[in-house]
Amino acid sequence: MPKMIVSIDGVVIKEVQMTKDRMTLGRRPYNDIVIDNLAVSGEHAALQVADREVYVEDLNSTNGTYVNGKAVKKQLLQNGDSVEIGKYKIRFVNDAAGDEFERTMVVKPGSGGLAPLTAPPPPGAPAGLTAGTGRTDMAQAAIKVLSGAAVGREVPLIKVVTTIGKPGVAVAAITRRPRGFVIHHVEGEGKPELNGVSIGADPVALKSGDLIELAGTQMQFIQT
Repeated sequence: MPKMIVSIDGVVIKEVQMTKDRMTLGRRPYNDIVIDNLAVSGEHAALQVADREVYVEDLNSTNGTYVNGKAVKKQLLQNGDSVEIGKYKIRFVNDAAGDEFERTMVVKPGSGGLAPLTAPPPPGAPAGLTAGTGRTDMAQAAIKVLSGAAVGREVPLIKVVTTIGKPGVAVAAITRRPRGFVIHHVEGEGKPELNGVSIGADPVALKSGDLIELAGTQMQFIQT
């Protein structure tokens, strides 16, 4: 199934599967891919599937839609193409082209809401096992929800990037790096707080026991 991998400044922030024949991308919360940035129009572009091929179409946006650096009105996407909107890059990955996606190792979006957007691992999967890779990570970490409807839930951080928060309201990303984990603000007016201090787009290192507050929900970073 084709997928769109969204990144900014080289950091992957979300992945969206092409589950419908037509999906929209824009700043408004009703879009299938929401990018809360003033450079992005309310309904900026559309992704359309036709005869197993995917096209991107600009919807008369203010700042235009680019594919591999070239402004387009409507363009057939090839595996690996980069759709550029403002500072955001959206990489098109087609499973039919091979196993390239598995090597990318990005987080799969969940159902939204206050709890972390990453889905938990399949039942019976050993802790620390990275899905699709067959190897166990050296550092094991998780986010524990301390307040709200999902209080007590723990979500293992088994992917390279895990997004948490409410799409369109406040979203942050936790990224696994060789020397540990970092967190940064992705989108929305509400910025995450780390141990009571507001953080922005610059990554901040996490240590076990750190308290994160985002969109009114308190969470704790745990690493073993």
